[in-house]
Amino acid sequence: MKESVIYQDILHTGFERGFEQGFQRSFEQGLKQGIAKIIILFLTRNLGIISEEMEAKIRGLSISELDEFVDAQFNFTSMDDLINW
Repeated sequence: MKESVIYQDILHTGFERGFEQGFQRSFEQGLKQGIAKIIILFLTRNLGIISEEMEAKIRGLSISELDEFVDAQFNFTSMDDLINW
C-alpha cells in the first residue's frame, strides 16, 4: 500500500517538529547543567565546600534563575551571602 503525498508530508512534518522539540529540550537541559556546574565550581573555589543540599538547590534552578545567580555570586563574600540569596 502506497501512502499519499499528503500523508507523507504530514508524517515528515511531524517527525521534523518532534526532532526539533527534542533537540531544543536536550540543548536547554545541557545548558542548564553546564551553568549550574560552573556556578558550583566557582562557589567552591571562592567560599569553600558547599553542602549537597545547596548544590541540589542550584541544580534545580531554571535557566533564567541561574543567569540571575551568576550575576549575584560575584558579590558573595561569605557562605551567608549564598544562603541568604
